[in-house]
Formats: sequence, C-alpha cells, structure tokens
Amino acid sequence: MTGSLAGALLGVVCGLGLWLVMARILALRSGDFEARVLRPLQDIPGLHQAPTKQSAGPLRLVFGPVLQVAAARLERLVGGATSVQRRIDRAGLDLTVHEFRVRQVIWGCVGLVAAAAVALLVSLRSPERAVPLMVLAALTGVGGVLLRDNRLTTQVRTHEERVLAELPALAELLALSVAAGEGPVAALERVVHRSRGALSRDLGRVLADIRTGTPVAAAFDDYGRRTGLPVVARFAGGVAVAVERGTPLADVLHAQAGDVREAQRRALIETGARREVAMMVPVVFLVLPTTVMFAFWPGIVGLRLVT
Repeated sequence: MTGSLAGALLGVVCGLGLWLVMARILALRSGDFEARVLRPLQDIPGLHQAPTKQSAGPLRLVFGPVLQVAAARLERLVGGATSVQRRIDRAGLDLTVHEFRVRQVIWGCVGLVAAAAVALLVSLRSPERAVPLMVLAALTGVGGVLLRDNRLTTQVRTHEERVLAELPALAELLALSVAAGEGPVAALERVVHRSRGALSRDLGRVLADIRTGTPVAAAFDDYGRRTGLPVVARFAGGVAVAVERGTPLADVLHAQAGDVREAQRRALIETGARREVAMMVPVVFLVLPTTVMFAFWPGIVGLRLVT
C-alpha cells in the first residue's frame, strides 16, 4: 500500500467519524418532541411508557393477535373482571384486566408446552400412556392459568405488608413537612421524591391524580377506596377530612402514625403468642420423648441384665 492510498483511507475514516459526531450533536440539540411534551407529565404512571408498534418485538407482532383473542375468550369464560381489577389496584400494578388475562394465557401456554414436551418424550417409549399424558398436559395448562391468578393474590399480600411497614415513617415525614410550613401537595411531592417503596409509589399515583386536576380530598378518598388495609384507609380518610375541613394536618398525621405503630405492636404480640404455641410442638413431640428415653433406657437395660 502506497503512502498516498493510506493517507486517503485515513482521511475518509476521519471524515466519516467527524460526520457521525456532528450528526449526533445536531440530533441531541433538536430534542425529541415526545420527550418535550411528556416531561411535565412524567409523574403520571404509565403515560410515558405506552408501548408502540415500532418498539414491539417480533414475537409480540407474531403472537400478539393470538394472545389477544385467547385473553378475550378467557375473560368471557372465567369472568370476575371487577375482582381482578380490585386486586390489581391493591397490588399497585400498572396493568389492565386484559393485560392480566394475556399474562394468564402466557403462563398457561408455557405450562402446556412444557408438559406436552415431556408427554411426547414419554409417549415415544410408551404409546399406551399417550392419552393420560395429554390429559395431564391440558391440566397443566389450566394450572398455569390458576397459578398466575394465585400469584396476583400473593403480590397483593406482599404489597400490603410493605405499605403497612412504611406507613408510620412516611406519615411522620408528611407531618414534619406540613409542620415546617409546606402545603399538603408540596409536602406530598417532597415525600414521594425523597422516598422509595410501595407506599411511596401509591402516594405518587395520588400526586399524579392531584396534578391532573383531582382535588386533594377526592384523590385521597379514591386511594382509601382502592386499598385493602383498614389502617391505610383511615390514614387516607383522615388526610382527606383534614384538608377538606381545615383540621391541623400535622396533628392528624402524627395521630395516624401513632395508631399504625400501636396496631403493628399488637400484631407483633399476637404473632409472638402464636409462634410460642407452635414452638411447643417440637418440644413436646421430639425433645421430651428423647429426654425420657435417655432417662429410662439405662434402667431398662439394668433390669434386663438382672433378670
């Protein structure tokens, strides 16, 4: 390779690199129209994460229509959309009932395919077991659908336990912010942005509702109706009443935090009492018989030797 050819190739590479850098700089300066529009609404959950056809993967494009039809048929078959939506709200998930049905169909299909693959391998060696294995594969698919529903119930319970554990601390933070002179919305915004957790996400939804025009009292009342915890419902109702009637909000929040801590203390005492009874089972049925055996066995052996 001559020096002139090497210099030409080096110049082309450098020019191409400079062109890429300038194109990227111009693209960053122009900005994304969608990002500029959605930036003031970034606190609204799910709005800036809406899936588009361009971002959909090939599997979604291929199997998406089939899953949509199967989810619609599953909804008509099992029903209970109101109960499912209630549990989704209590679990703090950004899902619709239809999306949940799609996930149920996916879980059922995964179970069906896995069981069918095992049944096929077994049937190749034992053809007489084909029919029972096909029935077992169908039951496995149904089990996958039911397992996703049970998983939602578990998510609800886990979410509510986390909310109950975080409520006293966040109530105290809200009370401190209000006592420092901030309004209810400003205090709520400060607490949501400074904390992380299940209750913080729920309060973030309340804040998003307030920013979209819902009154503060109505937003907390809606949150109290969505939750499945009486303590959290009382907290939301107390805040709503305090904002609506002008009651000192800091005192209400301190009282709510004290009530929650007292309820947690009673629950801990009850749990300890139940665990104490459960701990007696191995003591009575395992440790005590073993102790009695070690105490009486030498005497029994001695009596045998004497006789």
